[in-house]
Amino acid sequence: MAMLLEDIVRSVELWLNLIKKPQPYVDPSLDPVLLVPGIAGSILKAVDKDNGGKEERVWVRILAADYTCRTKLWSRFDPQTGRSVTLDPKTNIVVPDDRYGLHAIDVLDPDMVIGRDCVYYFHDMIVEMIKWGFQEGKTLFGFGYDFRQSNRLPETLECLAKKLESVYKASGGKKINIISHSMGGLLVKCFMSLHSDIFEKYVKNWIAIAAPFRGAPGFVTSTFLNGMSFVEGWEQNFFISKWSMHQLLIECPSIYELMACPHFHWQHVPVLEIWREKKDNDGNSQIILESYPPEESIQVFKDALSSNTVIYDEEDLPLPFNFDILKWADETQNVLSRAKVPPGVRFYNIYGVNLETPHSVCYGSSEVPVTDLPELQFCEPKYISVNGDGTVPAESAKADGLNAEARVGVPGEHRGILSDHHLFRILKHWLKADSDPFYNPINDYVILPTAFEMERHKENGFQFTSLKEEWEIISEEEDDHDNMVDRKPSVSSICVSQTGDDRSSPAEACATVTVHPHGEGKQHVELNAVSVSVDA
Repeated sequence: MAMLLEDIVRSVELWLNLIKKPQPYVDPSLDPVLLVPGIAGSILKAVDKDNGGKEERVWVRILAADYTCRTKLWSRFDPQTGRSVTLDPKTNIVVPDDRYGLHAIDVLDPDMVIGRDCVYYFHDMIVEMIKWGFQEGKTLFGFGYDFRQSNRLPETLECLAKKLESVYKASGGKKINIISHSMGGLLVKCFMSLHSDIFEKYVKNWIAIAAPFRGAPGFVTSTFLNGMSFVEGWEQNFFISKWSMHQLLIECPSIYELMACPHFHWQHVPVLEIWREKKDNDGNSQIILESYPPEESIQVFKDALSSNTVIYDEEDLPLPFNFDILKWADETQNVLSRAKVPPGVRFYNIYGVNLETPHSVCYGSSEVPVTDLPELQFCEPKYISVNGDGTVPAESAKADGLNAEARVGVPGEHRGILSDHHLFRILKHWLKADSDPFYNPINDYVILPTAFEMERHKENGFQFTSLKEEWEIISEEEDDHDNMVDRKPSVSSICVSQTGDDRSSPAEACATVTVHPHGEGKQHVELNAVSVSVDA
């Protein structure tokens, strides 16, 4: 009986080992990584000062999202401090620091179940990097911040300095790889400009992804006049309205710092176009198309928002275009222009391509012109687009003004690029989390296996093996779309044979390789092979 019980115990122990959750792979040789998100990329919580410090997540949330935005996030800019101060005097906005800062930049609404991927931020990248051997709290960290504020706000930069020091100590004195996304690139660049000594002390590499180094002109122009939506499709019905977001962002220095850089030599200067109906000296109506470059657009914003107001706590508050914030943002541009990469630090730039990206904005039409500029808030913008990631033009993202080790364009959408396997392949190489010495992100940055099949069988003393494998190859080279229709797949073949000897049997293998051009730098490759050998 004792033996039977012992067998049962051993069986149960074996079963427990089989169902035990496997321990994640940890590579102790990796250098630490700090992830820095862009605008709207951090969870924000409201702390009630009068209710024992009770916390409530105000960004992002689905239930009562619009009401919470209006009551907890709406703010006014204080030109004395450079901060946007929440209208509710009882509320203090904070960023949670759980999971070493990763919680705030992972899934922006952890309670969301259906359609959860729409609130992913760095989630897929965090999951991927853990597979590579990174470990939360040892080699993987996050830095969330109040994205309403200026990218050079002293309080934010002080928090970043403390974060860099804590990551450095937690990783055993290893220098840090910073990976920033979108506006996070401006935050890091401001820090590097104003605190280059701290940056040089703690940072090894900085990788900027989809950073609007020279602004996001189409995105910001329509934001000032119409607001914005951070989610698309059916989720918009449960999220913050464009109007509420509009009133929030008009008092956010970060948005003003994303305006088109007026001193940059654009290939095509971004403009604001308006079809206007005007009367000449004789009282006759004329319809003309007015065009305003970045500096002249400011007067349009002023006139269009001159009567913009919100009602808060039963009080009518004016929210015009804020020239105090504009003055602050101009100084931020000066800070950014003075930034240099310190000695010993390497900078890499990844920018999104292959998507139509708003560059210039047009309101009205020759048939339905704009009569008064305040009407612009209720007009639907039309965009003149350029190549980019759908939000930031590639021209802006590439123009970092820094000494870069590499600049690589990746086909992808502005936020979706953070889940892109092509991007992961590049990061893995630059972070030295792979062992492929032949990989070069600049000219051939990814080969993706897409299918693999192998079959073996024996017949009449021979062993037959058939193999089929497929890959997708992506490169920066862009094919002429008009010529793609005429291009046919290319087919190559190869045969190899082996004569038998004392140690091996005779064998022969034949293979065909077919390359299907798909455009946009993509090719699909098929390998079909058969080998025959004497069954020893």
